Amino acid sequence: MKKSMLDGIPDNIPEEIFETIVSGENIKIERIISKGHSSEKDFWYNQELNEFVLVIKGAASLKLESKEEIILKPGDYYNIKAHEKHRLDWTDKDTETIWLAVHYS
Repeated sequence: MKKSMLDGIPDNIPEEIFETIVSGENIKIERIISKGHSSEKDFWYNQELNEFVLVIKGAASLKLESKEEIILKPGDYYNIKAHEKHRLDWTDKDTETIWLAVHYS
């Protein structure tokens, strides 16, 4: 069945939305929808798997524990290595940020 990453975006997004598109033994592909979201202060993701993220719409900033800031606009991607501590610093407040996230080993 054909679908679009831009379909079914709700008007109100109080919490980030995580939707699994497909998953297998060593991979999970998901759509993430954000709007003005960020990680809680002093919270760091420390994931077991690698995560490739691609911004399809909107904009966002990832902050790495190394203090590097990665700003992502439509078409930009970043590969987060397993156990690379990171947080979501901000996402666009005026429009939805649509992510494609691929978690893999």
